[in-house]
Parts: sequence; C-alpha cells; structure tokens
Amino acid sequence: MLAAAIQAGAQVIVTNNRKDFPPDYLANWGIERKAADEFMMDLIGLDDRVVYACVQEIATSRRRPPQTFDDVLGQLERSGLTESVAALRHGPGALSQPINWPG
Repeated sequence: MLAAAIQAGAQVIVTNNRKDFPPDYLANWGIERKAADEFMMDLIGLDDRVVYACVQEIATSRRRPPQTFDDVLGQLERSGLTESVAALRHGPGALSQPINWPG
C-alpha cells in the first residue's frame, strides 16, 4: 500500500494501522496518515451533501438483501466511523460550510 501511495504521489494514506505507518516514517515521502473516520470527516466538512448522497446511493444499490440509509450508517459505525456517522445523521446540508474562494 505504501509503495503504491509513493508511486502515485499521494499526499495522504487512509489507514487505521498506526503501527505499520508511523508519521515520521511517512514524512520521508511527504505523506500524511489519516484514520478512516478522520478522512471521512474531512470530506463531510467539504460538502456533507455529496457524502450523504454517496451513502444514499450505496443503500439504493444494495439489493441482496435490500438496505436502507440507516443500515449503511450502522455498518459504517460498526467499522469505526463513529464521528462520520454522527455527522451524517444530521441530514444533508446540515454541516457543510460554503467555500469562499479568494478573488
């Protein structure tokens, strides 16, 4: 995974594996480690409506067995994305801040 990130010129590697990806080691390649929940919170902060729509699309696409939006949130929560799920439960558009670009 690290070799692929280096080859791709990635700035961030998303992993909950702290042991094998220490920050000082990753800094040699200009790569930052983020936990999955932290990364999702970054995305939610950019535009929670987009992330909400993606989760809704995941739920809609699951047919065997059919799943609801809450089912998918439950799976994400059990996978450790507790802050992200809490944020998404507020509904689309509740957390996004408009981006004010200079100029």
